[in-house]
Amino acid sequence: LFVEDVLAMLLLHLLLHEQLKVIKKELGMEKDDKDAIGDKFRERIKELKVPAAVMEVLEEELNKLSLLESQSSEFNVTRNYLDWLTSLPWGIMSEENLDLIQAAKILDEDHYGMEDVKKRILEFIAVSQLKGSTQGKILCFYGPPGVGKTSIARSIARALNRKYFRFSVGGMTDVAEIKGHRRTYVGAMPGKVIQCLKKTKTENPLILIDEVDKIGKGYQGDPASALLEMLDPEQNANFLDHYLDVTVDLSRVLFICTANVIDTIPEPLRDRMEMIDVSGYVAEEKMAIAKQYLVPQAMEHSGLKQEQINLQDSSLQTLIKSYCRESGVRNLQKHIEKVVRKVAYKVVKKEADKVEVTADNLQEFVGKPVFTHDRMYEQTPPGVVMGLAWTAMGGSTLFIETALRQQVDTSSDAKAPAVAGTLELTGHLGDVMKESCRIALTVARNELFELDPKNSFLTTNHIHLHVPEGATPKDGPSAGCTIVTALLSLALDTPIRQNIAMTGEISLRGKVLPVGGIKEKTIAAKRVGVTCVILPDENRKDFNDLPKYITDGLEVHFVSHYKDIHKIVFSAKT
Repeated sequence: LFVEDVLAMLLLHLLLHEQLKVIKKELGMEKDDKDAIGDKFRERIKELKVPAAVMEVLEEELNKLSLLESQSSEFNVTRNYLDWLTSLPWGIMSEENLDLIQAAKILDEDHYGMEDVKKRILEFIAVSQLKGSTQGKILCFYGPPGVGKTSIARSIARALNRKYFRFSVGGMTDVAEIKGHRRTYVGAMPGKVIQCLKKTKTENPLILIDEVDKIGKGYQGDPASALLEMLDPEQNANFLDHYLDVTVDLSRVLFICTANVIDTIPEPLRDRMEMIDVSGYVAEEKMAIAKQYLVPQAMEHSGLKQEQINLQDSSLQTLIKSYCRESGVRNLQKHIEKVVRKVAYKVVKKEADKVEVTADNLQEFVGKPVFTHDRMYEQTPPGVVMGLAWTAMGGSTLFIETALRQQVDTSSDAKAPAVAGTLELTGHLGDVMKESCRIALTVARNELFELDPKNSFLTTNHIHLHVPEGATPKDGPSAGCTIVTALLSLALDTPIRQNIAMTGEISLRGKVLPVGGIKEKTIAAKRVGVTCVILPDENRKDFNDLPKYITDGLEVHFVSHYKDIHKIVFSAKT
């Protein structure tokens, strides 16, 4: 009897609740779950300028939602879809800063140098001001690591008063990361760009696509090809995400991509971007960056006050010269932080109230110098010439060494058959550089024949050519004229002029062709005490663009044929 009473009571409660719900619904005091969800979505888009095509899809999906059972899986899929579609900032834009002076001040506050980038952003603001409308652009900053490509993008967003969103595509192999998944999949989501619009709540954010040169390729597709639509000004006004399946306008987004090398970026993608070179820093620039930005930043992070540490200029110069020679300042930042941490440790242990860091006691803080000598040869012997190379870390100098591997004596027997000379190559050289060595040998043989027809050194002897250091991979054609000079120096048994370095591709007829990385190569030459640099004539414009403090004290020769190099590097008697 007791159980029956309890069940009757429960049934009565349930019946009354259902009746109450129906009465409230009739009076308009309460809505069922489906109506409440539909009204919530309609409320969201009431203030937005939703395109007609999107509005049509929205209404269709809302009608579908009202017919579905709230317990079904299709209901949740449709609700999630509507949630994404109504969360996008249709027609909402942040007010852009069009004040050139204010923007220039913000950019200078955060970064030293980088004039090309700053000028381009100020031009962008000037155009927006004249047009009176917000616009998008696709830029690509490329240069060695640690020069501030990623951090300047954040400053640009601040200078333009745009929302900032960053995502890295380094190693990305799935197209769905960019274009989204189809709605039919469980856990489907839109791509990164749609996620960005939802997060930033504006149609004109600044999107930084990091490490675009390291993008992967897998069985799920090629993300680099998926970026083509997104980064094409003609197409991105109607960007189609697989999940949303409605067109989204990305024409007002400012896209900035970053890369270390541009050779690995597919040509169609490179063609869509405006390339801006962010080259490495020279010692003077690093010094200014350390004093103005890195040292104050490191002191702030470690809690040290000005009266507790004195980092002398001589100690910073030693850090730059003997510890941190790369193009960027990331390594320099780590070393300064290391010094500051050790000073903080001494202050806390009450070993000292104020610590003086000088060039003499620097080793106590950062250990022994990494670079103890500037170059392998102070005086270059016959057969050795200094060349200039470009790497992803910046410019560097390298020596081309040549020596006899095996001497052939053909003078003793006049009837002996002519022996063809050979060239042995070592030093971890790539295919292009090996070809360059073979071209250089031909050019050197022809040049030597013109100088002295009786000298058969290069045609009969077995020569060994080595490019130290052996463990470092090297490739490219830019050492061509350096190799010719080294072979001629060996054949003539004459050392070339001292403190000279050169770069330039050589053609089979002896023409000197242009090469890249002139700024980095010039910086590397100056760093090791070179006083004379030989560059291809077609690189004159690149050299003229360099700041005066880089070119000061350098004797520069621009050459178009190997004969011009010969006159410079060898004395008149040869």
